[in-house]
Amino acid sequence: MKILVINAGSSSMKYQLIDMDDEKWQAKGICDRIGMDGAFIRHQTADGRSKKIVTQIKNHVDAFKLVTKALLDKEVGVISKLSDISAIGHRIVQGGSIFNKSVLVNDEVIKQIKKLIPLAPLHNGPEVDAILACQEVFGKSVPQCVVFDTSFHSTMPPKAYLYPIPYKYYEKYKIRRYGFHGTSHRYVSHHCAHLMHQPLEDIKMVTCHIGNGSSIAAVKNGKVVDTSMGLTPLDGIMMGTRSGTLDPSIVTFLMEKEKLTPKEMNDILNKESGVLGVSGYSDDRDVTKAEIEGDPRAVLAHEMQSYQIAKFIGAYAAAMNGIDCIAFCAGLGENQPIIRYGACRYLGFLGVKIDPILNDEYIHGKEGKISTFDSHVAVYVINTNEELVIARDTKSIVEKLQYASAPDKTYIVPEDV
Repeated sequence: MKILVINAGSSSMKYQLIDMDDEKWQAKGICDRIGMDGAFIRHQTADGRSKKIVTQIKNHVDAFKLVTKALLDKEVGVISKLSDISAIGHRIVQGGSIFNKSVLVNDEVIKQIKKLIPLAPLHNGPEVDAILACQEVFGKSVPQCVVFDTSFHSTMPPKAYLYPIPYKYYEKYKIRRYGFHGTSHRYVSHHCAHLMHQPLEDIKMVTCHIGNGSSIAAVKNGKVVDTSMGLTPLDGIMMGTRSGTLDPSIVTFLMEKEKLTPKEMNDILNKESGVLGVSGYSDDRDVTKAEIEGDPRAVLAHEMQSYQIAKFIGAYAAAMNGIDCIAFCAGLGENQPIIRYGACRYLGFLGVKIDPILNDEYIHGKEGKISTFDSHVAVYVINTNEELVIARDTKSIVEKLQYASAPDKTYIVPEDV
């Protein structure tokens, strides 16, 4: 079974074709600058072939047409006919309190995702556009499934997800902590338990998805009990350009002093803050270079990142009444030893000990344990794979659907189908 995984944004659409027989990707790429000048598709295959085409991409329907053309291309294609694609899986950022698991797309599901657009206006709208565009290009006979960033965090108890504001705003607007990067946290927690040769249900783990966007989750016995991102992906630790958690009065203070509109303030917090705001650099490679050269603001930015990661890990160890494992993943979590070591050096009181040689070695795709043999808490670097989680969920749902529709079966379709 071949599954096409889609991650759509307002002006971009990433894709990956995965053969579920061996769970390996065959082709992947991106349609970028959709609806803008200079739009292009960049496509590559697992065996090293690639092609980039600069062309007009008016909307997501055009993007899907380009993707299918690339997948069928004589030079860089990986399938002989469109029907080779059995199903399509979509990443949806916000499932709210409506969706706590992945589901098959139908008209009602699309309607509910649209209702959640106010909670994620930059994401859910384009993701709905991608689903509808996909139906137009592939037809409704090809099953589509949606996998929600928020669903893995749906096990949080009210004491973790509610904010201490008047309860009527939760009832009226559903203002609460939702958490994001859930697909990554789910993959990493399961894969780390596999590497540890222990059941996930027996482990107290903190998963650290550290990249340009970052979030940390407390996973106790396989279920999330708390996570750093909140109503939006702005909450939590400082990120590439996002502020993370701060005193709410800073927002009103700056708006009054600088005469800022809500949109302007939102742009400052999301696009001009975090590592960029502190160091002057948004790319961690530039921050690292400046730190080596002795730039005090670059040094400070990394120190702040490590310090904040350590604070969340310590808090979550308390929330779970113990901790067995810490797992780092995503762009910086997988490739930035400075941040990993910097965070873990605060955690000696928990018995965390990092092997500095292993810590430096585990980058560029190498994953495994970086803690010493006598560390009381195991520390791992894990290569996250959100696309594979989406493909696995899609495969599972489609197989149940096919089984339910078989003429010789009296199988009742489960709720997630």
